[in-house]
Amino acid sequence: MNDEHARFMRANQANWDARTPVHLASRFYGLDQDLDPARWFASFEWDDLGELTGRDVLHLQCHLGTETLALARRGARATGLDFSQASVTAARDIAAEAGLDVEYVRANVYDAEQALQGRQFDIVYTGKGALCYLPDLDRWASVVARLLRPGGRLYIVEFHPLLNSLGPKPGPGEGPELLLRHDYLAGEGAVHRDATHTYTDGPAVEGATDSYEWMHGISDVVNALISAGLTIRSLRESDELPWPRWPQMVRTPSGWWRLPRPRIPLLYGLLAAR
Repeated sequence: MNDEHARFMRANQANWDARTPVHLASRFYGLDQDLDPARWFASFEWDDLGELTGRDVLHLQCHLGTETLALARRGARATGLDFSQASVTAARDIAAEAGLDVEYVRANVYDAEQALQGRQFDIVYTGKGALCYLPDLDRWASVVARLLRPGGRLYIVEFHPLLNSLGPKPGPGEGPELLLRHDYLAGEGAVHRDATHTYTDGPAVEGATDSYEWMHGISDVVNALISAGLTIRSLRESDELPWPRWPQMVRTPSGWWRLPRPRIPLLYGLLAAR
């Protein structure tokens, strides 16, 4: 990792430490209500993941561990990993409150092998706003391949790069139309954000407001995994999100949200195997 990438990732780590108390108190996560971590999963995810009982499952870049809890409730021996100490501390408290035996490890995803002491897993799960914080997908894919047992599977459920290209919100003076604001393809370096509010409700983030994201087209993800020796088993594109990103979105029978028109991919699910 070059010096610039290392500096940007340190900024991201500080930013996610600062986000954590805001997210803990937010209505978006709703942790003060009945905890239902399965609401963050599309139905197709469970189809693709298959039976989890007794499986060793690693959730990379887990933040508060909400999805990690859902994996544990499905019978997995679940482990979550995140680079934010504040997030890991909060995730441990949330799991204890839910009465679930989940292990959480603080580490940069690139250092996961050492942090997990060479352990390997049946399934590595990641996504929903994770890959954009990684500058080097080839290195990430190599780490994932070594974390998997022979026959193990990687499952990515990630925001579609088209969604990221549309930007988090309209710029000053712009209307409600969906406009391309960022590159879809990689290669132009990191997108710098200096935001006092995150994707949740709640107060402003205090202190570390800078963050950096990298654009990764689907071909970048697929080719990185193939280069690491993994086999692509399936790829889905979905027009639904677990929350209404734009006010014109409508609720679907699944409880998630989609745009009435145009129908565009907002999420994708990719299954790969070692």
